[in-house]
Amino acid sequence: MNRIAFITGATSGFGRACAHRFAEAGWSLVLSGRREERLAELREALEDKVPVHTAVLDVRDDAAVKAMVEALPDEFAGVTCLINNAGLALAPQPTQQVDLADWHTMIDTNVRGLANVTHALLPTLIEQGAGTSIINLGSVAGDTPYPGSHVYGATKAFVKQFSYNLRCDLLGTGVRVTDVAPGLSETEFTLVRTGGNQDAHDALYQGTTPLSAEDIAEQIFYVATLPAHININRMDVMPVRQAWAPFAIDRD
Repeated sequence: MNRIAFITGATSGFGRACAHRFAEAGWSLVLSGRREERLAELREALEDKVPVHTAVLDVRDDAAVKAMVEALPDEFAGVTCLINNAGLALAPQPTQQVDLADWHTMIDTNVRGLANVTHALLPTLIEQGAGTSIINLGSVAGDTPYPGSHVYGATKAFVKQFSYNLRCDLLGTGVRVTDVAPGLSETEFTLVRTGGNQDAHDALYQGTTPLSAEDIAEQIFYVATLPAHININRMDVMPVRQAWAPFAIDRD
């Protein structure tokens, strides 16, 4: 099997780290993201190692996703691993203070975008058969509520359940599906969520040891390279220094 990874949101964080990790192992890469300059830099960094195809893409646009997949050059068309990484969190304020537009952006990216790319690539993955993988980036927020998670946590709960349901429908095709759910990870996540607040970013990670993008990329690579008869349904990954808190109680 010619190993080809299709990575959404490849311009930063987990997606970028995955691009480097899979390139180290000799996989061909299809990399998409919204930031053209960053895509060009990533391609320049990797194309001496492996074949790389890049495309500026907003996963929320179903027509653009379909067109991009249909236009893949022959050498990149036989995708064997889809890494649905594109996603974001916005508005860490309480629900009652959040702009509705931020909710819509998270839903359209984390839910609709994931569905768009998965639907477009399913025929290809099924055709490739045993050993192919769909790896969806979820979050521990999909299981564990916390203040300010509101729609973000709900979208990641969708990722988990969609992954499980997809597994049911793909039984017999050889296509594997995994929800990789990271905990506290130091990426651009908090900068995006807070509109570029560097102080908030620094405060979140100060004095502890979070996961890195490379840590998660390593787990994703592990899942993608297991023997074809093994499926990891969900991988919940947290740093040792993160755990669950007690229930909150409102007192007089």
